Amino acid sequence: MENNETRSRVSDIDPDALRQAEFLQTQMILDSLVGKTVAVCTVEDTRITITTTDGDAFYFYGFMGAHSPNEIN
Repeated sequence: MENNETRSRVSDIDPDALRQAEFLQTQMILDSLVGKTVAVCTVEDTRITITTTDGDAFYFYGFMGAHSPNEIN
């Protein structure tokens, strides 16, 4: 059972701030890929996986560019 304190903390999460933080982290990962060669790119339901020829795997999650069903493009 959830208490009021837990419920309040969860409702304080700002989705836009979370997306911005994920965007910045993604940009850092992409910057680290400069000069590397992509061996495999896999698009899944919830993420994109990029594997480089040196065996490193990087994960990008689908919610980063998602919008709500009620949002007008």
